[in-house]
Amino acid sequence: MEIDKIIADNLKRIREQKNLSLSQLSEKTGLSKVMLSQLEKGGSNPTINNIWKIANALDISYTALLDSTGSSAAVIERAQLSPQSSEDGHYRVLCYYASSAERSFEWFQMELDANCGYISVGHRSRALEYLIVQSGVLQIETHGQRYILRSGDAISFQASEPHIYSNLGETIVLANIINYYPV
Repeated sequence: MEIDKIIADNLKRIREQKNLSLSQLSEKTGLSKVMLSQLEKGGSNPTINNIWKIANALDISYTALLDSTGSSAAVIERAQLSPQSSEDGHYRVLCYYASSAERSFEWFQMELDANCGYISVGHRSRALEYLIVQSGVLQIETHGQRYILRSGDAISFQASEPHIYSNLGETIVLANIINYYPV
């Protein structure tokens, strides 16, 4: 199933479960009612930050909107994953594991193009982010501090506030990100 159809089905189902109209969700997210309607019809593939805005407004994990219900797999092939990207396309994530009733975390592979940056709008309340750089040099700004990470370095931080990723090198940064949602 294509990612825009999965997002459409999940968004409509979760919005209705929470008894929210499109207008109410629009107010909570800051996204237009027209855009939300298009997403629910599968007519648009949202940016990463728009998915975060919707997830935060619905008080759900990011991957609750991306997870194909009823699917389970022992092997996850990269070719089967649908990448999500920033508006400019320089920041991309692949979701390998979505949060669920049995799993209180999400696991992503992140790619950030050379000399580019990305601002994450922040995650649900109390969310913790764990990041390990696989290759490249990544700067992370969070809570007024800057951290430089190189291949093999890791960081964890409280991720409900906006945070900034900056690629300081001439090659793509590859990193694994786990977002953990304490119960």
